[in-house]
Amino acid sequence: MKRALIFQHMDYDHPGRFLDYFAEDGILPEFVRLFEGQPIPSLAPYDLLFVLGGAQDTWQEDQFPYLADEKAAIREWVWDRAKPYLGVCLGHQLLATAMGGEVAPADAKEVGVFDVAMTEAGAEHPFFKGVVPRQRVMQWHHAEVKRAPQGALVLAQSTNSAIQSLAIEHHALSTQFHCEFSPQTVATWSSLPGYVSVLERELGAGGYEKLKAECYPQMPAMAKTAKQIWDNFKVVSGLKT
Repeated sequence: MKRALIFQHMDYDHPGRFLDYFAEDGILPEFVRLFEGQPIPSLAPYDLLFVLGGAQDTWQEDQFPYLADEKAAIREWVWDRAKPYLGVCLGHQLLATAMGGEVAPADAKEVGVFDVAMTEAGAEHPFFKGVVPRQRVMQWHHAEVKRAPQGALVLAQSTNSAIQSLAIEHHALSTQFHCEFSPQTVATWSSLPGYVSVLERELGAGGYEKLKAECYPQMPAMAKTAKQIWDNFKVVSGLKT
């Protein structure tokens, strides 16, 4: 059985629907809870690195010292080892900064359901083969990638954010949008007061209920997109042959 190393930045956060894909493809997830001080293990035994989102910002190394070690590990994984990498939200931003790009506060935050569209590079890249050119996706971010690393391709964009997805060669893929969110993910937030209060602040009174009502009808299409991206990624990256 192959092994996925997962960098976790917040309690209760997880790879969502990708855990089902891991189970189907014989990949065992192993979490490192960086926010609790768990050390990053040797990368050698792992086949996939999956980096989750989080409330931290990439430039907050003084407040969250583990970010420096995390960027170094991502650089080793993607650059030195050239092994399969998936990152979402903060994991997208950390890939960019680890590889020499730039992240800063977003010009316009995105919290809720938004449109993203493939770029010309995205339409041609095998990671997005068979994916509909324009998608409704889940977003929850206040920072964004301002400059892609040298050699990276920008695969998707939104009206508010020009770099919604990055590819580095054929082994690293990241998305600003949360392709991992599932109905179960959203349902879990109802029992987490911190999540509900943030949505109230961002979306107004009843923010959680508004978001749930908007995103649930979109979930089948979101799931189809995520599965297509995963099926492409696992083959193109060499994770599954």
